[in-house]
Amino acid sequence: MPRTDPAAHPAVIELRQYTLRPGRRDELIELFDREFVETQEETGMIVLGQFRDLDDPDRFVWLRGFTDMETRREALSAFYGGPVWAAHGPQANATMVDSDDVLLLRPLPAWRSFAVPPSERRRPGATAPGRFVAAVLWHFPPNTHDGVGLIQDGLVPLLRQTGPAPFALLTTETAANTFPRLPVRTGENVVALFTSYPNENAHRRHLADTMAHPLVRDKILPDIERAQTAAPRLLRLAPTVRSLIR
Repeated sequence: MPRTDPAAHPAVIELRQYTLRPGRRDELIELFDREFVETQEETGMIVLGQFRDLDDPDRFVWLRGFTDMETRREALSAFYGGPVWAAHGPQANATMVDSDDVLLLRPLPAWRSFAVPPSERRRPGATAPGRFVAAVLWHFPPNTHDGVGLIQDGLVPLLRQTGPAPFALLTTETAANTFPRLPVRTGENVVALFTSYPNENAHRRHLADTMAHPLVRDKILPDIERAQTAAPRLLRLAPTVRSLIR
């Protein structure tokens, strides 16, 4: 059993995006779902979601959560210093070109994000959920807070009016990396919004309806564009069989 209960709204979340060797994504997913889910959670973290990136057949995206930064250090030390990673880590690493694209994030105070208990995880070999998850990442100047307000107070209420409510809104965790063996991106100010849909067509309809709203078109989006440092990035994600987020 896990030594902590990170499933009760984890306060620290890693968004991990791996570039894989051509044609080896399904190999990594099979290994990951078989060997790296429950064994990570036994150390005190929670594996929140595993996804195929629909825009890149050689990209694997996943999220895991922790109750706090100290728990993160303890859990990662136990897992990566333990027997499971010693036995299966080399096979996993052999599928990867790069595993250092990692954002360290935290939920905004008003959001109780990722309340997904491991008991809802499907068993290996179950039918894939067939759902679609959209993650939008905005980048704003470091050490500023306007971007969070523009998304949380401006865009999110309109998203709720026009379609499914987003289930998580995260921003950059600025605490120092407590496990430097695994690098994370630093010096960034990111806001990440996650929404789940029955399929990609539902996402397209929601996006079109939101963009057509006069307040979004004439006020909210221009304000965001003026504040951001780069165009937002949309991750189009297909949950794997064992993903809790779906």
